[in-house]
Amino acid sequence: MELKNILSKCDHTLLAQTATWDEIKAICDDGMKYECASVCIPASYVKQAAEYVAGKLAICTVIGFPNGYDTTAAKCFMASDAVDNGAEEVDMVINIGWVKDRKWDDLLAEIKAIKAACKGKLLKVIIETCFLTDEEKIKMCEIVTASGADYIKTSTGFGGGGATREDVALFAKHIGPNVKIKAAGGIANLQDAEDFINLGASRLGTSRIVKAVKAMEG
Repeated sequence: MELKNILSKCDHTLLAQTATWDEIKAICDDGMKYECASVCIPASYVKQAAEYVAGKLAICTVIGFPNGYDTTAAKCFMASDAVDNGAEEVDMVINIGWVKDRKWDDLLAEIKAIKAACKGKLLKVIIETCFLTDEEKIKMCEIVTASGADYIKTSTGFGGGGATREDVALFAKHIGPNVKIKAAGGIANLQDAEDFINLGASRLGTSRIVKAVKAMEG
């Protein structure tokens, strides 16, 4: 698979708690240079980053991150605020406790409300697969499909486990045709990236692919 094809599917990510503007600016520079799908950054930097890239790169941010247990109203505000600040894409974390409580209607209603708050921008739904059973993952595939969200995403990268090949294959089998897959967390090298794309992922949330390409360039 061509490097350019892999890079075009990468959400070049920096979500460390200590992220500084200089570091955010550097990943924006890399995202533009390597023609990544987006940069995924903390919400507090969205406005500055959107102004900095001036339309040359999509800005993605995260809401309800990484734990997912904010109220629906808070998540909707975060999504709306992010879009108003220039985010083209929003990655939300579901309420994982609601999955354990089997509150399927509440989960669906929350994702629908956040999708509306995104005002037409892309919404990716992080289900944090490392905490879920296969049965729960399949149920979330159904709920995300019904919600109108654009992507189902494996992981935050903060939950103790990242994307697995098995989870991406499971998603591909159980999502509807309106939903795409984002694999995130633990994508360490170009072989990982290629494997996830071949299994059905349209996006990769990773900080390491651009680093790997830069290392190859010497």
